[in-house]
Amino acid sequence: MNILVTAATSIELTPFLEQFRKQDISFFHEQDIDVLITGIGLTATTYSLSKYIQVKRPDLILQAGVAGCFDTALPLGTVFAVKREAIADQSVIELNQLKTLFDLNLVPQDQYPYSKGWLVNKNDILKKTKLKKVTGISVNEITTSKKKVAFYKDHFNPIVESMEGAALHYVCLLEKIPFIQLRSTSNYIAERNKKNWNMKESIINLNKELTRLLATL
Repeated sequence: MNILVTAATSIELTPFLEQFRKQDISFFHEQDIDVLITGIGLTATTYSLSKYIQVKRPDLILQAGVAGCFDTALPLGTVFAVKREAIADQSVIELNQLKTLFDLNLVPQDQYPYSKGWLVNKNDILKKTKLKKVTGISVNEITTSKKKVAFYKDHFNPIVESMEGAALHYVCLLEKIPFIQLRSTSNYIAERNKKNWNMKESIINLNKELTRLLATL
């Protein structure tokens, strides 16, 4: 099995990359693993993944990254597998309501790769991880406004927010490549005081779950 491990930044994969370079875990010798750092954002991720697939088509793509969390009852550093994604800010606020391209009838909500307006991972490979499966949204602008938080919660009811997840889902669904998106919560949405973030633990936990997942494949 050829597996592509991808992240927006190398920082998010630091513990994994250290192990990978040393080849000090047995499954590194048994699996064909490549690592791709796509860059931050939906555009960079879409381009990087598409270019890689043209050169070498993987059997599985694993995206690992930190994310903002909408649920303050969940401890930071919790790792999730994302089941479905949407591009939240590909939308408009109209009459004090958020309306997506699907709500505006600009795109059919079941036009592939969308399913009722969502980019859904329906592949059985997702069962390989015992992590909780959640809804994620992707944005081009990190959410800092409490008003936007309310709009997103009301319309999407997400748990995590990233800047790359929907790109993974979109490319992999169109290319029919199995994939898993792992997200570790580093901060609560709209919390801009980085003293309250838990980036270190979220990256450690993310990489532990990534390594654990790879060991089961």
